[in-house]
Amino acid sequence: MKRVAFLLCSIALASGAAAAERKRPNIVILLADDWGFSDVGSFGGEIRTPHIDGLAKAGVRFSNFHVAGSCSPTRAMLQTGVSNHRAGLGNMPETIPPEHVGKPGYDTVLNDRVITLASLFRDHGYRTYLTGKWHLGRMPGNMPTARGYDHAFSLADAGADNFEQRPIEGLYETADWTEDGKPATLPNDYYSSRFVVDKMIDYIERGRSAGKPFFASINFLANHIPVQAPDAYIARYRAAYDGGWTAIRAARRDRAAALGIVPAGTPMVTMGSTRDWQALPPDGRAAQARAMAAYGGMAEAADAQIGRLVAHLRASGDYANTVFVFLSDNGAEPTDPMATFLGRLNSRLHYDLKPASQGRPGSFTAIGPSWASAAAAPLRGYKFSAAEGGLRVPLIVAWPGNPAFRAGTIASRFTYVTDIAPTLLAAAGVAGPDDSYRGRQVEPMTGESLLPLLTGQADSVHPDDRPIGYELSGNAAIFRGDYKLVKNLPPTGTGAWHLYDILHDPGETRDLAGTMPALFATMQADYAAFAARDGVLPMPAGYTAERQINANGFNRSVRPKLLRALPWLLGLIALPVGWVLWRRRRRARL
Repeated sequence: MKRVAFLLCSIALASGAAAAERKRPNIVILLADDWGFSDVGSFGGEIRTPHIDGLAKAGVRFSNFHVAGSCSPTRAMLQTGVSNHRAGLGNMPETIPPEHVGKPGYDTVLNDRVITLASLFRDHGYRTYLTGKWHLGRMPGNMPTARGYDHAFSLADAGADNFEQRPIEGLYETADWTEDGKPATLPNDYYSSRFVVDKMIDYIERGRSAGKPFFASINFLANHIPVQAPDAYIARYRAAYDGGWTAIRAARRDRAAALGIVPAGTPMVTMGSTRDWQALPPDGRAAQARAMAAYGGMAEAADAQIGRLVAHLRASGDYANTVFVFLSDNGAEPTDPMATFLGRLNSRLHYDLKPASQGRPGSFTAIGPSWASAAAAPLRGYKFSAAEGGLRVPLIVAWPGNPAFRAGTIASRFTYVTDIAPTLLAAAGVAGPDDSYRGRQVEPMTGESLLPLLTGQADSVHPDDRPIGYELSGNAAIFRGDYKLVKNLPPTGTGAWHLYDILHDPGETRDLAGTMPALFATMQADYAAFAARDGVLPMPAGYTAERQINANGFNRSVRPKLLRALPWLLGLIALPVGWVLWRRRRRARL
């Protein structure tokens, strides 16, 4: 099947004398962090993303594209074309429960049984570069330059401050930035989105004399917590969110339908975590609107840097023969650090929390579950969950100079993040590993090339009877054609299985388990087979990803600080105790 699809696409790509003489394309991956399904303008959002929308006009939008519910499992699949469990990311270091640490498939780093796109491209004469968030390991053997990248300026953590070299306080002790595996220092005028593009342009130009095509992976921190943006971008959204999350969710659904991203009249659920906007006091509504304004500003600031990269590639003559891939690593982030006592205490100790400071340097802003639900419109759920709002994200693939690509079209059938790697390899004419690489056994890629969709040779690359499984932190799904079997643990679900037709009901509003019992049973058996094959472990009782993040963050960041401070604390306690004892002994002598 894969060979037939590859052959068809090779014929399509080779049509015409100009295409036959085309050089191998450059590859640019633009990976956004925690963007909701409808954040991009060309997917229905009110956020200004003209440069991403320009890529959409030059390429194909995928409206039924899925990733993992959290960042590093998606990144592992994107880099390798292999399922997250088999790539070592059965869970992340931030969310893994102690019971799973060290178990097969739960390495929490990219394991040595998978081969990265960077390694394969470098083997075939490409220059390979990465900038921004890596989050697939911090030890020498699993850093980017050990996994196929010629040069990399990367962050090993899930996130960090966007204006200074500072960690997410309470989660990490330091911001672990490195260049080519060595500790690195950020510039004084650092802003994350500008910097990762600056550095990538520098790498591309420094290597230009080699005369080789390049593979560039640009990994934005936008819009991961802390949500931060330059003042001018925040100001553009000063009044955009005064109407609240429910109004934005409805408006986005309507625009997405008008654009053809979702079916007309797509129904939506109201998430249980969504608060009543009108019930908030005026100052509460103003603070919430400002937080979302910072989010919109952060996304637009990232889009502006994508525009700067595109302009540079136009000027250098590379644009037409570059394959661009834009996607988000998961849905919008619902975590509200102010929802718990320890979160509030940590934030107040380390950050400027004044409402007027939201999104600015020194602040710690998050949009919370109600705005995350709006960012996912018209879908159910958000980051961490296996609902569509956690897994379905915008994907745009463009090759501006290739006439075989169906520019400006929408692909609506199911696609998966493991499809990206074989797609890019096929576009470059590079073979992927089967089950061996340089004499050692490795995991073969499991995705399908999307070139048949991009060139109009087919409307689907996954047979309707082929199940595709997914699990992370106990939230799980199996996809089969247009159908999805899904379960979510609390707080976004009850642990029960539900069946949805996600092509016609992307909002997951009509459970078909009762009306399609045979398919329901078949897909449960499909999931059991997937879980056994990939070594999926059951979650401990009471587990939630957010609770585990707090526990692991305490153990990783707060506990070491307390231990270092313990001698001083004991000394402070000992001084008054010693003074009291000395006074008592002195009085006894008298």
